[in-house]
Amino acid sequence: MLDKFHDECGVVGVYGHLDAANLAYLGLYALQHRGQESAGIAASNNGSMHLEVGMGLVADVFSDSRLKKLPGNIAIGHNRYSTTGSSRIKNAQPCLIEYASGTMAMAHNGNLVNAPEIREELGTAGAIFQSTNDSEVIVHLMAQSRRNSFVDRAVAALSQVKGAYSIVLMSENELIAVRDPQGFRPLCLGKLDGAYIVASESCVMDLVEAEFIREIEPGELILINQFGMKSFYPFPKTATKQCVFEHIYFSRPDSCLFGRSVYSVRKLMGKALAKEKPVEADVVVPVPDSGVISAMGYSEESEIPFQMGLIRNHYVGRTFIEPQSQIRNFGVKIKLNAVKPVIEGKRVIIIDDSIVRGTTSKKIVRMLREVGAKEVHVRISSPPTTHSCFYGIDTPNKEELIASNMDIDQTCEYLGADSLHYITLEKMLEIFGEQKNDFCAACFDGRYPVDVTGSDGSTKQLGLF
Repeated sequence: MLDKFHDECGVVGVYGHLDAANLAYLGLYALQHRGQESAGIAASNNGSMHLEVGMGLVADVFSDSRLKKLPGNIAIGHNRYSTTGSSRIKNAQPCLIEYASGTMAMAHNGNLVNAPEIREELGTAGAIFQSTNDSEVIVHLMAQSRRNSFVDRAVAALSQVKGAYSIVLMSENELIAVRDPQGFRPLCLGKLDGAYIVASESCVMDLVEAEFIREIEPGELILINQFGMKSFYPFPKTATKQCVFEHIYFSRPDSCLFGRSVYSVRKLMGKALAKEKPVEADVVVPVPDSGVISAMGYSEESEIPFQMGLIRNHYVGRTFIEPQSQIRNFGVKIKLNAVKPVIEGKRVIIIDDSIVRGTTSKKIVRMLREVGAKEVHVRISSPPTTHSCFYGIDTPNKEELIASNMDIDQTCEYLGADSLHYITLEKMLEIFGEQKNDFCAACFDGRYPVDVTGSDGSTKQLGLF
């Protein structure tokens, strides 16, 4: 859906497997939901590195012939999402560079809040950038470092950046995986036939039948080479602030991250929502696919029947040509359609994970009324989204967020619903128990764990290039 937050990307790394590139390819399949603009894999074979990238889905980019160009026992992969108008092959990752000490490749999930300032400094010093993405400043800082080892260069570079990063880095014979000190974005570790695998989500381990070992911790850097795996904590320790939206929407329900099952958390969010604001109704209907599991929890807690009253078309590409004759709500209807026998004459509770601009929710409410819904009650399994994200999520500017401009009653009226309720921030965080203070919820409360003020004093949403 266009009216949604979007995570920037997913990363995967493999060390010590003869089929490294093929495993990275499968890992990117499992992480396709994290980015659909481009996909790429870099591999190292006896010190020789090769890169294959392309625009589109993993299945569109990689053929058998392209994978055969990626021999070797080390590989990293990347799925990318970028903002509209910035979908260009030069911004696809992994990025691969040659420098004085050899060759390296990098794949990055996140957003660096001080990248513009560092980029300007590097450019003044003579650095030539090949892309417009913020990730490239890291490889430039590594290339300019006077440290001797690959891991020391990485630490030196990452010590200069601020913001969100889960990164896999590869030299000719080593692999590094690292999370920022706050741990905004996820990254996990697994093992298969003696080989190590790192990935944004645990569902990758399930697909390739690897053993899930653990999550890489906030501020942890893992080095994997011929001597095995070593763990370092090279950055000053700070409060953990993991992105709560990973559990709300971004991650696959079959993944476990930040120590919790995504499926279980979403179900508990639905249950909490039902307790907070009950309403008499005949049917609970999710907005597919993001609202399905919370709707199941809501149905169980409220004992109101769950029905798939909206059906999603999974085969819609990113662009489509609208018909010349006007079709009302075409943009939503091509993706969602109401099931009239489920909706007609019923008091409907519609469950979704979030409301961003509100335009899609408004059209869904109208669609339900057009097929005969008696009442439409909107329930949202996250709090009102009032602030932009600066840590690797593509969000509108604050002024475009409906909850930043309207209170709940005004939003309900705009949507055309009979009632509207968001889960409260307090109730949502209570689901995580003792971990509740370990999450970043800045998009709900405006409390940014890392200063997002630019050199010009602005706090506008950063471009994800």
